[in-house]
Amino acid sequence: MHTARFLKAAALSVMAVLCNSAIGQNDARDSEVEATAQEAFLYGLPMVMLYSIMNDYAINEDSGQYKAPFNTIANVARVYTPADTAVVTPNSDTPYSFLWMDLRAEPMILCVPEIEPERYYSVMLTSLYTYNFGYIGSRTTGNGAGCYGVAGPSWSGAMPAGVDKLFTSETDFALATYRTQLFDADDLARVKAIQANYQASSLSVYLGSPRPKPTPAVNWPKIDKTTVKSDLFDYLAFLLEFAPPTGAAAVEIPLREKFALIGIRAGRPFPGTSLSEADRAAIAAAARPAEELIAERLKTAGTPSQGWLLITSGIGDRAVYNGDWVQRAAVAVGGILANDPAEAVYAIARQDRNEQPLDGASANYTLTFGADSLPPVNAFWSVTMYDGSTQLLIKNPINRYLVNSAMLPDLHRNADGSLTLYIQKDAPTEPERKTNWLPAPNGPIYMVLRLYWPKQEVLDGTWLPPGIQRVE
Repeated sequence: MHTARFLKAAALSVMAVLCNSAIGQNDARDSEVEATAQEAFLYGLPMVMLYSIMNDYAINEDSGQYKAPFNTIANVARVYTPADTAVVTPNSDTPYSFLWMDLRAEPMILCVPEIEPERYYSVMLTSLYTYNFGYIGSRTTGNGAGCYGVAGPSWSGAMPAGVDKLFTSETDFALATYRTQLFDADDLARVKAIQANYQASSLSVYLGSPRPKPTPAVNWPKIDKTTVKSDLFDYLAFLLEFAPPTGAAAVEIPLREKFALIGIRAGRPFPGTSLSEADRAAIAAAARPAEELIAERLKTAGTPSQGWLLITSGIGDRAVYNGDWVQRAAVAVGGILANDPAEAVYAIARQDRNEQPLDGASANYTLTFGADSLPPVNAFWSVTMYDGSTQLLIKNPINRYLVNSAMLPDLHRNADGSLTLYIQKDAPTEPERKTNWLPAPNGPIYMVLRLYWPKQEVLDGTWLPPGIQRVE
């Protein structure tokens, strides 16, 4: 009798231990799945955001933002306006040209004309990873004419005579973003002439040799602003097919193996493996904390200075990011396709000098640069206004989206030589203030100070931007 009771109690105790152990194992599994999903979300978000732009610009002819098919330069012979919504925080200084490259079959050859020494231009090369893997232009190759090769990860060979340098993308598709400085409205014809002389051709066309075998057609998945995040892992699995873990990207092999455990497999529909309901719930729960990490990183993305964040590091190639997926995602959310700091430094402001939110609905502001403390650059600088909610350019009655250094001869200077910009939604009544007016939205403000080809005192933090002053 006592023995039976003892055996029954022992059995119940063992069952409880096993049950608790199973619960503990399940909890650990859920935690591991959620952590992996969070890492995959942070890793994949920039790539999917870039795919959304590629889809709008080079694939979906009905997107409203379509530019040109792959391997064809699309010249936008104007500065960007509020009608341009595919890219957040676009600049409105340099008319863009875009070349989306399909590098699967062979390299592309990009040729640029000679450009006058005083005009800044750049060609930024970006892979599907959103890494900037090379530059052509004033800072890096000069303003002389030249031709440059861009190859995909599977190509090996030597560039022919006449090609000055070879750049290699880690992904099969890549983007060349051309920025050509515009001095003023009367200069647009000259910019159009420069853009018309940007040339791109496949290596075989450049050599006049037979073309290689065509590559398979791609079944591009549809994407829009809502599905970027809701279907992020589907798009990521699709994109990984064109991002082979070879060369420098081979360091990602363990990461790809980890992602496969939650169903993210290159070239397969998500999930590419069987997932339990608990796994699916854990994966779904990962997005919010990942977005919170991005938001927190954006708050500390640069050196704080009187309400500004001056970003002088943390943007560039694979070595720069060094596996910091939060940083890469924050850069994409803050302004995808941003330049390396050596090419352009960005200062971002959502607050005034007293760290109060900038809001055009409730206040007017001023920004004053001292006579001897204008942004130090080798090329030019600009202060651009955006809607604080969308980070897009705003409509205004004078179609002015920025103030830049090319406008200095026409701006009003104070008696001591300093320059004051008037930041407000309604036009100032005084003529000299209206000349220096930067129209603001009727609501939250997001401002970006760009310094193209910054001088060393910007990069080392010796120069910092002045604070934005609320006008009482």
